Amino acid sequence: MFDGMGVTLGDLHRLSSARTRSVSPENPTGGKGLGGMADVGPGTASFAARELGRGWKVQPYVNAAPGETLVLCDLDGPGCLQHVWMTLTGNLRHQVLRIYWDGQERPSVECPPGDFFACGWGEFAPVSSLAVCVNPGSAFNSYWPMPFRKHCRMTLENRGDQPMKAYFQIDYAEGPVSDDAAYFHAQFRRSNPLPYKSVHTLLDGVRGQGQYVGTYLAWGVNNAGWWGEGEIKFFLDGDGEFPTICGTGTEDYFCGSYDFVNQKAKQYQEFSTPYCGLPQVIRPDGVYRSQTRFGLYRWHIADPVRFSSDLKVTIQALGWRPDGRYLPLQDDIASTAFWYQTLPTAPFPALPDRDACEIV
Repeated sequence: MFDGMGVTLGDLHRLSSARTRSVSPENPTGGKGLGGMADVGPGTASFAARELGRGWKVQPYVNAAPGETLVLCDLDGPGCLQHVWMTLTGNLRHQVLRIYWDGQERPSVECPPGDFFACGWGEFAPVSSLAVCVNPGSAFNSYWPMPFRKHCRMTLENRGDQPMKAYFQIDYAEGPVSDDAAYFHAQFRRSNPLPYKSVHTLLDGVRGQGQYVGTYLAWGVNNAGWWGEGEIKFFLDGDGEFPTICGTGTEDYFCGSYDFVNQKAKQYQEFSTPYCGLPQVIRPDGVYRSQTRFGLYRWHIADPVRFSSDLKVTIQALGWRPDGRYLPLQDDIASTAFWYQTLPTAPFPALPDRDACEIV
């Protein structure tokens, strides 16, 4: 059975009755023996495959017109998504990835794809972690296990003005799901700019039992100086004004220290590890690119934050004043929160429109 935790290296030798399947443009349904059946024709790699024909690389991608929503997979359960790979053309903040579980009308995942794959600034940065890998030249990979009992539907919306191509492969297994398996969720929010003396809310309104498993932040700094003194807070199961879990600083939560600075070079030091990382630092050029931008992730795989009834997560944005006092910052903070929970999924806040998501 799938317990929601995936298969460990120590389990690979064990036999299972699960059936491996894969959805891609070459097999849109994932059906057994139905891959590579596309004919050369409009919307395919018709020129490249014209001399080879059916059974060769005829349908490696799908097209989405402006305003169109692609259905990437539409699967009956029970089963578990085990790996999602995709590479996309166009502006990633003008696209929205959504996943719906067991026939719910509301999505349990709603996020621009770059942010979902821990690469939120629209520029490549390598990520080498257990849950997400971003590989050259622009390959997004998710290894979050996503069990479902009745149905799984994944869509990709093109909110841009230009057509886009989507290359993707969704690897999954058909088989029983254990009674204690929860459903994967991800939610995007953005504060741009964060109001003075306010906190950025990563997540609120969650109802049900589950565990918080990850945070990705695309953080754009609007002030000079160090920006990461703010604390992250987890309000669990009826907490009021004060949280149960309170961190000691932004770089501390992302498992770094002392401003993420290489003490020898006196520069920010990128890093990517299994559970945490600062894989992206976009540095100013001194002319038009005037703000430093950061991409950070923290996966709570070994240390999930468990809740029984409700959850709220916030983070402060704090720098320093010249006289040694904290400076509340008004930065551009885009967050993606990842968690598992029981259904039903509570309504998400309205996703910011295309312009409000855009990186300028």
